Amino acid sequence: MLSKIKNYIVVIAASLFVFGFLAAGLLLPDKEVSESERRLLAEFPEVTQETVFGGRFMTEFDKYTLDHFPLRDGFRSVKAIAAKYLFGQRDNNGIYLQDGHLAKLEYPLNEASLSYATKRFRSIYDDYLKDSGSKVYFSIIPDKSYFLAESNGYPSMDYDRLLTEFKKGTDYGEYIDIMPLLEIDDYYTTDTHWRQEKILDVAELLADKMGVTLSADYEKVEVIDNFRGVYYGQAALPIDAEKLYYMQNDDLSNCRVYDYTDEKYISVYNEDKLTSSDPYEFFLSGSKSLLRIENEAATTDKNLILFRDSFGSSIAPYFAEGYKSVTLVDIRYISPQVVAKFVDFANKDVLFLYSTSVLNIHAIK
Repeated sequence: MLSKIKNYIVVIAASLFVFGFLAAGLLLPDKEVSESERRLLAEFPEVTQETVFGGRFMTEFDKYTLDHFPLRDGFRSVKAIAAKYLFGQRDNNGIYLQDGHLAKLEYPLNEASLSYATKRFRSIYDDYLKDSGSKVYFSIIPDKSYFLAESNGYPSMDYDRLLTEFKKGTDYGEYIDIMPLLEIDDYYTTDTHWRQEKILDVAELLADKMGVTLSADYEKVEVIDNFRGVYYGQAALPIDAEKLYYMQNDDLSNCRVYDYTDEKYISVYNEDKLTSSDPYEFFLSGSKSLLRIENEAATTDKNLILFRDSFGSSIAPYFAEGYKSVTLVDIRYISPQVVAKFVDFANKDVLFLYSTSVLNIHAIK
């Protein structure tokens, strides 16, 4: 009798578990975006004769159910913790934890992507810079695996070959090596980006090589203490949040930033972005295709054009001290032909500043 009661309890508990999750899945509204993973979630597939009998419906339905499973983020964390600490798996979704930092496996070197990027830069030079009287400079920002991967037994990109091939493809400009100034703690622990308060020396070196001196004093200001970067959700591991700081002084606070897309002036630091899915967009409002920082109190009358990816958002404010204007161009989102309609390339300093992660994934259009 006691055995039967136990069996009944097990069956009832299992049924409640299964049907409870089924009911929750049916009743709870679908989310459009996964905030932790920062991606769009799969939508319920279209039901047609073609999709059903062709097999596409079940494939897409499988993705849909996985994306909208109740308590999905919690189960992802349990899976990630078990994989790392119980089964010894070294990465989860290509993200690994080493020395307190989350980093992405950047391997192997994608020579086709690197070659494409240098050809695009060459095209910009030939079309707009070659006869402009401008001085052209290049620099590469290493990803976090540059500091963590090889020394800890993870697959590592061939950075020596990357630099050799990059310099070969950009021999018409001067390469500025910033890698010796950087270390892993210059980056956020849960994000791909560098920390603005840690890279003043990098900005000073780049400016010095371009003939500009940066000597202003800055105040380090904390804006949030719960910053979690893009790798946090992808890794699904319990990592502590960190503080996000920015650097400010009177001159920088008086700078104006013109957004060509929205045709209006915006602030150097956008506090509205602190509550968005990516608080790093606090710096210059994130992914903007064409911006111009204006500083009437600059120490020179020189102008800088910065071709950049998202890393440029946090270092560009430093350059405002030494340049009357700093124009930021992100050719991932805007064609150089369009840029030429708004930007005068004559007699400028031109800096191409890109991270290895962007150069290696064919992100430049």
